[in-house]
Amino acid sequence: MLEDQFYIYKKEIDWSVLWEGFSIPVSIQVVFKERMKNYLKRGEKRDIKVILDGHIYQVKLINQAFDEKKYPGHADILQIRYSKRSSFAIKLRIIFESSLDYLRQERTNCRKIIHIPEEKREYIVLYTTTPEDTFFIDHITSSEFLQIRDSISGIREEDFEFQSNYKKVDNSARIETKTQIMKIRRLDRAIGESLKLFYNNKCQICGNNFADRYGCLIVESHHLDHFVRSLNNNADNIVILCPNHHRVMHKVNPIFERKKFSFMYSNGLEEKLILNKHFPLNI
Repeated sequence: MLEDQFYIYKKEIDWSVLWEGFSIPVSIQVVFKERMKNYLKRGEKRDIKVILDGHIYQVKLINQAFDEKKYPGHADILQIRYSKRSSFAIKLRIIFESSLDYLRQERTNCRKIIHIPEEKREYIVLYTTTPEDTFFIDHITSSEFLQIRDSISGIREEDFEFQSNYKKVDNSARIETKTQIMKIRRLDRAIGESLKLFYNNKCQICGNNFADRYGCLIVESHHLDHFVRSLNNNADNIVILCPNHHRVMHKVNPIFERKKFSFMYSNGLEEKLILNKHFPLNI
C-alpha cells in the first residue's frame, strides 16, 4: 500500500451498500478523524471521488446533523451515499454479484433481517488518499476469500502476523495467489496500524510504549482468533501488544475471556487488558 493511504473502514456487503450507501464508524480512526475536523462539519455534505478498480466515481460524503443537546458528546455520523442507478452502484452490483443474488433470494422469502452466511460474506474496504476529496476502495469477494484460505492454509499464525506487522513479503507464494495474499495482508496490516495509532503504540496488557524508551516503534497486532483459521481481521479480533506479550501469546496460547477482557493462562494466571477502548464497541 502507498504510505499516504490509511485504513478507514471494512464494511460487509449488504443490501444498502449495493443500492444506496453505507455509514462510516469513525470512533477508532485517528488519521481520518483528524482529517475530517476541518473538512466537513456536522450537517454538511460534499461531492467526493472514490477509486475502484482503477476507475474514478463521484459519490457524496455526508456528516449527518443531529440534536447535539439531546446527544452531547456523540461521535459524528458519516455516510457515503449514491444513487442506485449511478455507475458506482452498478459497478458494486457487478463485483458483488454473489451477495446480490443471495440477498435477492432471501428478500423474496420475506425475511426481515438477512444475514449472509459467513462463508459467503464479501467486503469493501475504504482508505484515504493524499487528496482530501478522494478515497480508495478495495474489495474482497467470496471467491477471493476461498483463494486466500487455500493460499495461507499451511502458514503458521506467528509467521503470518510477523509478515503483517513488519511488512515482510512471502516470496514463496504462487503467482496466481500472490495478489490475493498481498491484498489481505495489506488490509490486515492497515487495520493493525490504525489500532496502534489509536492506542498510541502502547501494549493493551502492560501499557508499555517502548518507543518512549528506545525511540523505535515495535508494538505489534495480534489476532485473538488465529487469522489463518478464521480469516477474521476485524478490529474486534485484534489486540495491540508489546513484543514480549506477543511472544507469550504464541508460546502458551491463553484463552481470551471476552466478557472479562482477560487472558486466562493454563497455570492459573489471569491478565486483564488495562487499555481497552475499542472492544466495547463491538462485543
